[in-house]
Amino acid sequence: MIDVNKPACLLTGREDDNLETMNESRVANDSFLAPVAGEPLPWMESGSAERNGSLEFSTAPLDLPINPWDIMLCMSGTVIACENAIVVAIIFYTPTLRTPMFVLIGSLATADLLAGMGLILNFVFQYVISSETISLITVGFLVASFTASISSLLAITVDRYFSLYNALTYFSEKTLQYVHLMLLGTWGVSLFLGLLPVLGWNCLDDAASCSIVRPLTRSNLTLLAVSFFVIFVLMLSLYFKICKIVCRHAHQIALQQHFFATSHYVATKKGVSTLAIILGTFGASWLPFAIYCLVGEREYPSVYTYATLLPATYNSMINPIIYAYRNAEIQRSLYVLLCGCFQANKAYRSRSPSEV
Repeated sequence: MIDVNKPACLLTGREDDNLETMNESRVANDSFLAPVAGEPLPWMESGSAERNGSLEFSTAPLDLPINPWDIMLCMSGTVIACENAIVVAIIFYTPTLRTPMFVLIGSLATADLLAGMGLILNFVFQYVISSETISLITVGFLVASFTASISSLLAITVDRYFSLYNALTYFSEKTLQYVHLMLLGTWGVSLFLGLLPVLGWNCLDDAASCSIVRPLTRSNLTLLAVSFFVIFVLMLSLYFKICKIVCRHAHQIALQQHFFATSHYVATKKGVSTLAIILGTFGASWLPFAIYCLVGEREYPSVYTYATLLPATYNSMINPIIYAYRNAEIQRSLYVLLCGCFQANKAYRSRSPSEV
């Protein structure tokens, strides 16, 4: 038995060893129960390459405090899912919204809806059910959803270009067939890219090959980033071609007022300005993350990945506002759905993509 009244200098031999062991145990317990002042939380550290250097999906231990970045991603996903679910419901339950443009908008809203659900599921799985299998499924689901969203934007741009280039033959069965082919290609490629991590192209067995987004490999993430830049360049090219067509048509209107209705080209100019807004928000949202995917290393702090990924999700939040809620027919259909006054027999004029 150690006599606590003894002077410290008299504690020798076994008593001295026992007292030292008790002090070490007390320090260890205190450090376990409370973090040291000024010490960063686990999700803020950047020393571990495998855990903290790259953004992990559904693999965080349950004893870690909740990452506020994950909370913001989950909140963003909730808003995205709610916004786009309304758009999908409106297009699905409104028979008059079956033109090629609204079919493509429905595809975009569906992709963004799935992306929002993926962000919510990632948060739930990360802090409730944590496993490598769920991690692969979650990241594959998000890759497929966001790829489908970006590809749908390209398909909408292509459709708008052809609606101006072949304005006289746009409203035909052949146009709808082309739209269905574009949708088939869009979702087929998106599903393929989403399945790659699940089928084995991941870094779970090779931590050195991990990217800033675990479990994606650096080569996989590079492929996705390069694909984004290709799509962005194609959209810019089509946008400039659309501007040239609009300018040429405006010149023709000045010469022949009786050939086409002036209101059509006023709406066309409005559509072009809308397209410029779309490209601006699209680039501002995705360019930082795409660039960081190419230059970032897995050893970098994960806060950089979160800071570039979160704005990218905002694009799926802005899409329904630009494409759907600004459209008069969708506004009318939304009003009808909210009021419960379904007017199935009321005919609406079919509008061209340039008017959307």
